[in-house]
Amino acid sequence: MHRAIKSYVIRAGRVSNRQQQGLDNWLKDYQLNLEDSPWSLDKTFGRSADTVVEIGFGMGNSLLTMAQNNPELNYIGIEVHQAGVGSLAADLHDHQLSNVRLVAHDAVEVLQTQIEDNTLAGIQIFFPDPWHKKRHHKRRLIQPAFIELVAKKIKPGGFIHCATDWQEYAEHILQVLSLEPALTNQQKEGGYSPKPASRPLTKFERRGERLGHGVWDLVFIKK
Repeated sequence: MHRAIKSYVIRAGRVSNRQQQGLDNWLKDYQLNLEDSPWSLDKTFGRSADTVVEIGFGMGNSLLTMAQNNPELNYIGIEVHQAGVGSLAADLHDHQLSNVRLVAHDAVEVLQTQIEDNTLAGIQIFFPDPWHKKRHHKRRLIQPAFIELVAKKIKPGGFIHCATDWQEYAEHILQVLSLEPALTNQQKEGGYSPKPASRPLTKFERRGERLGHGVWDLVFIKK
């Protein structure tokens, strides 16, 4: 999969003192770097366990909660923005969690070069940038070629779980996922899934609920 247009823009944003501490002092304990060959997940985590990848974890609040609630699972979080990476590294240090690794690289490159086919228990993408202006739709992460790549990395019976609060993007994601022959909608009648209990509510989502904003979850399973 070749992708010249990226789905994100790295902007120079403010990094708090705590986030900088996370980057300087604790990221080294959790960071995965790109290598010449795919990672050995058993070696990376020091155990054999199902591994879930979260793409674009933001400040990492939901990923932290999921890792705490599911100690039997391994998690790899991918995020390109330094504030979020530093924030989650600090949180992982504070809570002394050992089942999370962080990757500060483009998700497409990570999947292409570092993850072997048919190895992941799931991939979750929560509230990706909707790039709501029509001329920017080409920047959206969820595109047919990307989902084809994702499907290859998930093992049979594994899942892809997307969530968005932008209805038009939800419709686009539903169409793209439905057209991927390797995936089947968890909702047998088609359409969107009820919010799974496994996905924590974020502060952003709670605020949206109070304002009457909708959220659409989509869960597809690899055949």
